[in-house]
Amino acid sequence: MIRHLGLTLAAAAVLLGEPLFAIKPETLQAVSAIPAHLAGRFREAIGFEQSEDGQYFVFDRRAHTVYGIDEQQTSVWEIVQIGAEPGRILDPTAFDVAPDGTFVVADAPNGRERIQIFSRVGFRSGGFMMPGRGAPRITLGNVVLNGIGTLRYTGTSIVMSLPETGALIAEYTLQGGIKRSIGTLRPTGHESEPDLHVALNSGFALPDNAGGFFFVFQSGEPIIQRYDSEGHLLFERHVQGREIDPLIAELPTVWPRRRTAEGELPVVTPTVRAAAVDRSGNLWIAFVRPYVYVYDPDGDKIRSLQLQAAGVIAPASLFFGPHGRLLATPGLVEFRAP
Repeated sequence: MIRHLGLTLAAAAVLLGEPLFAIKPETLQAVSAIPAHLAGRFREAIGFEQSEDGQYFVFDRRAHTVYGIDEQQTSVWEIVQIGAEPGRILDPTAFDVAPDGTFVVADAPNGRERIQIFSRVGFRSGGFMMPGRGAPRITLGNVVLNGIGTLRYTGTSIVMSLPETGALIAEYTLQGGIKRSIGTLRPTGHESEPDLHVALNSGFALPDNAGGFFFVFQSGEPIIQRYDSEGHLLFERHVQGREIDPLIAELPTVWPRRRTAEGELPVVTPTVRAAAVDRSGNLWIAFVRPYVYVYDPDGDKIRSLQLQAAGVIAPASLFFGPHGRLLATPGLVEFRAP
């Protein structure tokens, strides 16, 4: 009946007088973690992913290195090392692994944004330079996240959030050509400040299981959108919940500015730290507060979670690997994802 009337569960709750988003947070307990004698080798592991054959990959931004770990978690080795030349990485910002173990890294030698594609053992198989220079967009603590902060690699294309192009989602071929642009920038009230307007339209562009995309805005008011395989908007949802109400209430209306090599730029902090789509097509969103919300493919909120390892963590990355496991940083921990 509710679906026939075209209402979401959230809208129905309002009509029926029920508490909106009254989903009690669950605790998802870690089932394993990379052993300390291996994890201690990493300086700032912000990416933790796994190929279908079981090999783990760790993206260490501070060490400018991608590491491999065997499925039995007995050894670690360097796959890609630091360097500005092709085949190495310098000032990396984003990373993603395809099911076959090939992977991509976005870095910025000399301030120029670059995408490189690697085999599972670290041989460079392709890559391209992005036009222009990578200007800072989002600040997390003392870290300024320049340019390409998030990307997804499908094995045949690379999907990024590039709002400076005028669209929310940019899908690139492996040769560097723009395959398509999807979505329009949301109004922010700061259109006269292009740097701030772009920062408030940055986000996570996530391929879904039906050939389309989710888009999750990373800063400002948290909103999710879903697009079909043709790039048409299916729906937009405002992300709400009692756990993040204080976070939304504290959102600024004026952003301070910081002097950088590119001039004065706004200091924009994220609302959302990580997002991923699981193998059932559900969208998982991790906030800067230690909560994770899960939305089904129709945009209805179905779970509210806290991830528990040594303590409750606020995930910096989420990845759904084989064997029904959710991989997360910090801590290089694994959860059983039902």
